[in-house]
Amino acid sequence: MKKWVFWRAPKSRAPSGFARWRRRDAAAAGLFLAPSAVGFAVFYLIPFGMSLFTSFQSGTSGGSFVGLANYRELLASASFRKAAANTLYFSALGVPILLGLSLGLALLLNRQVYLRKWLRTSYVLPLVVPVASVIFIWQMVFDWNGVLNYLLGRFGIERVDWMKTSAARYVVIAAYLWKNLGYNVILFLAGLQQIPRDYYETAQVEGAGRVRQFFGITLVYLTTTTFFVTILSIINSFKVFRETYLLAGDYPHDSIYMLQHYMNNMFVSLDVQKLTAAAVLMVAAILAIVLGLFGLERRYRHFME
Repeated sequence: MKKWVFWRAPKSRAPSGFARWRRRDAAAAGLFLAPSAVGFAVFYLIPFGMSLFTSFQSGTSGGSFVGLANYRELLASASFRKAAANTLYFSALGVPILLGLSLGLALLLNRQVYLRKWLRTSYVLPLVVPVASVIFIWQMVFDWNGVLNYLLGRFGIERVDWMKTSAARYVVIAAYLWKNLGYNVILFLAGLQQIPRDYYETAQVEGAGRVRQFFGITLVYLTTTTFFVTILSIINSFKVFRETYLLAGDYPHDSIYMLQHYMNNMFVSLDVQKLTAAAVLMVAAILAIVLGLFGLERRYRHFME
């Protein structure tokens, strides 16, 4: 009886030389990444893991497991709720303004405008100037007897106590915009220069106006850049404590009392349980926002495809 033998295609395998090269390349990459990975683990992952463990303890040394008691006590604190509300309000107001300004300036600088090189330099300056030195200038401007109140008085407008009223919130937002605007403009400019000019020329031939080109070409091809800039802007909005602390000190006006102020005060009073619980909640909030943005970006890509 004749047996039928079916031919099967051999499994494709990469050449042995290529496989060795890939292993060698991966080993070299791991060797170069090892110092960064060790530093990230020592200065970020391990401390955060210890903070997470401490947030469930009754004390730092010899404490017992208390479950979510520290978190319940934290959420019941009026000062923590005030700090969390101010931080969320600041991010919800400052981040969209920063994105709109940086995109608008990037669109402007992407054209042949007068003094374009000087404008680019002025937007980059905040990245290289130390914040602590610039804050002294901000204090001179927004002080009760500062430059801004002097100018308001010259025009017959009543003076404003900028740092001891709710106006302090807008001073901090202005400092946040000034500090982060230049970097975002650079990122948007890089994204704009990657868009082929042929797309705009074709759209003009087909009769599309500037508004249609902006929404149909510019925003579409800036999706990845916008997503990256948004994440950076949100993270930087949670790091505004340095500017606020230098402007207003340990206990600023209620409108600019942020989560970082609360954690700094808990550190000074050695209330480590509330400090670690607040830090864990802030990380969880940032992680939830970033994951939500990833989901929106993924859905937008599927929609465009």
